[in-house]
Amino acid sequence: ATPGMRIVSLFLLVLGLALTCRPCDAQRLSDERVVFQTTKGDIELALYPDVAPITSAHILDLCRRGLYISNHFFRVDKGFVAQVDGVVGGRRIPMDAYQREVASKKLPGEFSNDVKHTFGTLSMGRYDDPNSATSSFSILLGDAPHLDGQYAIFGRITRGEAALQAMQQVPTKKQGIFVMPEERIEILATYVKEASRAGGGGLRGQASDCTTQLEEARHRADGLVTELEKLRQKRLPGRR
Repeated sequence: ATPGMRIVSLFLLVLGLALTCRPCDAQRLSDERVVFQTTKGDIELALYPDVAPITSAHILDLCRRGLYISNHFFRVDKGFVAQVDGVVGGRRIPMDAYQREVASKKLPGEFSNDVKHTFGTLSMGRYDDPNSATSSFSILLGDAPHLDGQYAIFGRITRGEAALQAMQQVPTKKQGIFVMPEERIEILATYVKEASRAGGGGLRGQASDCTTQLEEARHRADGLVTELEKLRQKRLPGRR
């Protein structure tokens, strides 16, 4: 390729990165990652500690106490939500005293208009009382703008789309307002990846990677501009 063509290519690369990499728009994800190992595959979750600090801390506490183990997804509404049951009543394994301390704790409704209900979002379930959320939550399987500002968003998935797709292939039945799977989709095990092991996945890591790529592309473009100017002066001496 000629130097001119290389300059155009680099310009388009920088422009594309500038348009797609917008780290300032991304919500900060927690350093920890929660992994649900289900009968349909693993799902990795990250939390929004700045958007919903109380809810995020509570969910993390429930996971560290093993409260979601043997729980299940009682609702799978294709293209809408996959909802985890509340740990009180949803688990097969009885709780001990340590787990019961927090199992029924009610949370304030941390509603925000800064985050939206889009695919992969984690959103707390609740009753009519806005401060009635405990442990049930949904993973959004599609965009649901009518839920924005009405339910507390506290994180998003960072891995596990294949598991969500597999859940949506399970035959369902309608019970009242809920679309429920005909087989039990169980959470077999859970664990928390602490900060040192969680890696740079999710929006936080993507923002960092995007910034690095954009800076590298800018440096390469600057170098080619200098190279082209030297070539122009060499071929056209005395001309500016």
